[in-house]
Amino acid sequence: MQLCHTSAATSAVFDDPNLVSSAGLVPVLTLAQSTGLQELAQQHLSVPTDKGANAGLKVSSLVAGMVAGADSIDDMALLRHGGMGRVFTNAYAPSTLGSFLRSFSFGHVRQLDAVASRFLGRLADHTPLVATAGSGERVMIDIDDTIIEVHGYSKQGSGYGYSGVRGLNALLAVVSTKTSAPVIVAQRLRKGSCGSPRGAKRLVADALKTAKKLPSGSNPRPLVRADSAFYGAEVVNAVLRGGADVSVTVRLDKRVKASISSIPNDAWTPIEYTDAVFDETTSTWVSRAEVAEIAFTAFTSKKTAEQVPGRLVVRRIPDLNPGAKNGQDTLFDTWRFHAFFTTTTSPEVADTVAADKTHRAHAIIEQVHADLKASALAHLPSGKFNANAAWLVLAVMAFNLTRAAATLAGPTLAKATTATIRRKLIVVPARIASSARRVTLHLPSAWPWQDAWLQLFAHGHANAHGPPLTATN
Repeated sequence: MQLCHTSAATSAVFDDPNLVSSAGLVPVLTLAQSTGLQELAQQHLSVPTDKGANAGLKVSSLVAGMVAGADSIDDMALLRHGGMGRVFTNAYAPSTLGSFLRSFSFGHVRQLDAVASRFLGRLADHTPLVATAGSGERVMIDIDDTIIEVHGYSKQGSGYGYSGVRGLNALLAVVSTKTSAPVIVAQRLRKGSCGSPRGAKRLVADALKTAKKLPSGSNPRPLVRADSAFYGAEVVNAVLRGGADVSVTVRLDKRVKASISSIPNDAWTPIEYTDAVFDETTSTWVSRAEVAEIAFTAFTSKKTAEQVPGRLVVRRIPDLNPGAKNGQDTLFDTWRFHAFFTTTTSPEVADTVAADKTHRAHAIIEQVHADLKASALAHLPSGKFNANAAWLVLAVMAFNLTRAAATLAGPTLAKATTATIRRKLIVVPARIASSARRVTLHLPSAWPWQDAWLQLFAHGHANAHGPPLTATN
């Protein structure tokens, strides 16, 4: 690919008032409007003074900017260029939106949490956001935290946590199924130096409450998966009280090691793992990784009411670098162990191999972390902690809205990342024309994802009165 003209024969001028750079915002904001985003924010937010006036419109502006790729307050200016004023109204200036965010208190952030929860429920009612293959499929809820790096000392709450990076700590809970991509059901911003389990008990309760309202069509109890940082009586019992099962990695303390050592050698089963080979003759895996399980009661040091009976599932792999002592190799194979505690008894995960495979899929939440950090959470834009906490909630709403729009555009983009969805459906240039009180969006001809865009557009305007027309040539 190369230029058709020389630099001397090429010029550029920003003078067309009828162009927009993100025509995909039209069907996406139509979806947001039909699910009541503006009304929910206006009803539940009580930010004081003139800074909090028209909260619904300001929340809609912030979410729309994030959907279009904004990762800072200044980036919200992208809502006010070219012909955007002909298809959208009440797009606030970045300075106004920044003042709005800086007026938030912790209570207002919790109000915004309520808006996000209700908005997700309405999105799920209008789109196949949390679809299952059948009523017997189990919904998965994954909990984990991540550090959002910040720079300088002016950020309230920033500090050095477990990663050694200065930042703020975001705790998330996501819901996913085998047939649907993850969506975020609960979120909380915490100071950077806090431990991972801080506030997890409350977040688990909020996540389960929201997840149960989603129309997934699943009958079994949800399964909450987490890593060893969340292995504690408070979190596990909160999961059980919420009507879900738990699958959580355990720390290899003395009691867990004693339980592992009591597993007989003939109880280990090879599993599909790195470098594994399937033997069709015996229908088994030839693998260096093996799993086994043993009955286990968690938190025996606590009072009886807080103790939880279940299963300890252990995966072992050969330790290929054990470190020879005194220049001598080991006489016997040495193993590395990874154990997790689970309360599951349902058939699809009761089998030891299935339980291990299901637990390993917890890594899906890391993809959500990466997705957010490649989008609106590339920065936490304010020096005020509560403004950044509100920014996190708004980023979650933009993430879920983008995911819902992708499910309406067809199966190809239903599991795509936010960046891919934005590139193919949102950031599509268009020229605006009007005739006979009708607005037409002229989009590029031969757009590779034209069918998906038009499918999303048609769904969003199916029940609208007087929808704008589209043209691709």
